[in-house]
Amino acid sequence: MTSTRPARDAVSAVWAVLFDTFGTVVDWRSGITAAVRRTAAVHGVPRDAEAFADAWRAKYEPSMDRVRKGLRQFTTLTRLHRENLTATLADFGVNLPDPEIERLTHAWEQLPPWPDSVAGLTMLRRRYIVGPLSNGNVALLTRMAKHTGLPWDVIIGADVTRRYKPQPEAYLHAATLLELEPEQVMLAAAHNHDLAAARQAGFATAFVLRSTEFGPSQSGDLQAESDWDVIATDFVDLAERLGAADSSPH
Repeated sequence: MTSTRPARDAVSAVWAVLFDTFGTVVDWRSGITAAVRRTAAVHGVPRDAEAFADAWRAKYEPSMDRVRKGLRQFTTLTRLHRENLTATLADFGVNLPDPEIERLTHAWEQLPPWPDSVAGLTMLRRRYIVGPLSNGNVALLTRMAKHTGLPWDVIIGADVTRRYKPQPEAYLHAATLLELEPEQVMLAAAHNHDLAAARQAGFATAFVLRSTEFGPSQSGDLQAESDWDVIATDFVDLAERLGAADSSPH
């Protein structure tokens, strides 16, 4: 992937850079795999931690989609994670005590950031408001930030917007909360479909490559699939391309 210079007409209006979180800011797969391995060390199951992590994550989109389609009332991602964990345990024929299920559910609050995340976000804060625009809920995202040292200015979870991305309201309500117009907000994400929805809502867009989010055999999101306003190799590169490496606030 080749980095590109930002389209200045789009970027010059930006006051806030919001971030997809799972996969873009934090490495969910290695974090959940490690948590599953710790469980296996105590309880002996499940043994294939990576396969279990992938199977648990595979239930993520379908569970949110039922909320998007109005098949169930809005509920937080933490609750969906717990429900999906229970279903995945059943798929693997694994029984765990309730306290262990609860502990494993909260592993999503302790995911490791990518090596460039904290440094890049710290640079971006010099010029922009930064925060997650995530399908995670506020409690989950707050504990994650506390655990990993993510330097957010604001936390916008799905329980604030009451919508799961890529529903348009998830993006538009975030801009309203910040008292900004959509074009004054940029979404940075490692997922082309998220950026497409953000652009449709009027946001500026930045693609950041995370080529191992789904492991060494990842086949999607290995390159920008549109002319996003910025295409960056990591968060430090993004900060440099947005003029935040050595800058005063907007």
